[in-house]
Amino acid sequence: MASTFHPGQPIASRVLVIGHRGASALRPEHTLASYAKAIADGADFIEPDLVSTRDGFLVARHENEIGGTTDVASHTEFASRKTTKVIDGKPESGWFTEDFTLAELKTLRARERLPELRGTAFDGQFQLVTFDEIIDFVAAESATLARPIGIIPEIKHSTYFAQLKLPMEDKVLAAIDAHAYTRSAPVEIQSFEVANLRYLRGKLGKTHPNVRLLQLMDAGDEKPWDEAARGGSLTYAGMMTPTGLAAVREYADAIGPSIRSLIPLDADGNLGIPTALIDDAHRAGLEVHPYTFRPENHFLPKDLRGPGADAARHDEGSITEMRRFLAAGIDAFFTDDPALGRKAVDGHTTP
Repeated sequence: MASTFHPGQPIASRVLVIGHRGASALRPEHTLASYAKAIADGADFIEPDLVSTRDGFLVARHENEIGGTTDVASHTEFASRKTTKVIDGKPESGWFTEDFTLAELKTLRARERLPELRGTAFDGQFQLVTFDEIIDFVAAESATLARPIGIIPEIKHSTYFAQLKLPMEDKVLAAIDAHAYTRSAPVEIQSFEVANLRYLRGKLGKTHPNVRLLQLMDAGDEKPWDEAARGGSLTYAGMMTPTGLAAVREYADAIGPSIRSLIPLDADGNLGIPTALIDDAHRAGLEVHPYTFRPENHFLPKDLRGPGADAARHDEGSITEMRRFLAAGIDAFFTDDPALGRKAVDGHTTP
């Protein structure tokens, strides 16, 4: 439950650590191994990105193109399925989940998406998993640990899949309703698009008090794809204004901007000063759940990097960065290394 607004402070009663695709700095993303590591390391929520198979199952992949995150390229039986498509207005080449049945995808194994930074030690070990399998897994972990573990699914490429007659929104709700765990545990559904979140708000009504909605936000000059596809003028920059945030609050409970929309880098690449977005969102009654904190030098502000090359981790630098955002008043955050997020939150003193 949100509290009274105070500048520079969260409105959430407790700041939450979200395991971004699990503990993706440590295990291949969107695998049960990644989610297990995130939960063991203290994540309050784990995040599955959801895409559709050809036969309508929801599977966890960051994108529907799976050439970079699975071993599909080594499966000669699928060589002919490599193709080029236009996804949300951009050409993409590779293999796509909507061209495979679930049974076919189950023959693949996950690979590290960023091998140059995170290595390949776990490549080939873990299968692709469905949303239902993830819910069952989280329910079991929650029972074992005797603590609630939230699930924050992202519906990817909503308009694109709807045009393929593979819409995902009702299937996400059906999965939530089908499992005893998700009928009461914390659930937050996210999307970079707008129309599907408005649709979900209407469907949820007041019968799902445990389910919240998160409006993700991309770079300011970009448009949500459903808006661009219909020739609309709404941009993320417009959504980040006080007027835009008031409109978002009509259907969403929180916003998910990039961390650099909240505290940008200065001209030297160092962490700068906060923008007005956090306080503006809080005034509108919206929590702020930014993405994504990562521990490698490659992703850190220049002044928080440690010794070594881009792939070198600097845990203290990452914790320091997260605490700068906590001091600015964020309500939750996505991190590739939830253990560091847990340290950042547990050691942070609210002013």
